[in-house]
Amino acid sequence: MNIDQLIARINELSRKQKATGLTTEEVVERDNLRQQYLQNFKSNMRQELDRIKFVDEEEEGQLH
Repeated sequence: MNIDQLIARINELSRKQKATGLTTEEVVERDNLRQQYLQNFKSNMRQELDRIKFVDEEEEGQLH
């Protein structure tokens, strides 16, 4: 399931929770989807942070 589908389903379950409540199976599904979303977010954030290169003033002078 791609991230857009994941978010759409989480939002759908959230709206249903507010309107009529969720079945036990839907609660389990919602919790699993939330965990998938968080894992995906953390992984993406970790990748972004790994790409950051810190440059101090000495190195910065050498780059130009």
